[in-house]
Amino acid sequence: QVHLVESGGGLVQPGGSLRLSCEATGITLDDYNIAWFHQAPGLLREGVSCITTYNRNTYYKDSVKGRFTISRDTAKNTMYLDMNGLKPEDTGVYYCAVGRGCWSPDYWGQGTQINVSR
Repeated sequence: QVHLVESGGGLVQPGGSLRLSCEATGITLDDYNIAWFHQAPGLLREGVSCITTYNRNTYYKDSVKGRFTISRDTAKNTMYLDMNGLKPEDTGVYYCAVGRGCWSPDYWGQGTQINVSR
């Protein structure tokens, strides 16, 4: 059975940083595309970043380019999203996701809340 367990959310001031982690069990992350999605309050969930199998290609939503970095640790079977220069519009729930496609994942994490506010 596949489980994706997220951690790292919280409250941060504008301009601050957070690192989200997503540990996988029952699946080997290296075999899949991994992605992070963001659901802002009242809005649909949308893709933020994806890195393809074997780290061949990396994609970022325009609004996070230069601020967010996606990565994975093969030994820990864990994926990360490093978030810098956080803005109030980054507030919401972040989900890790794994699948054969970047934006059509097969598995989802439970979500972790981020609040960017003074």
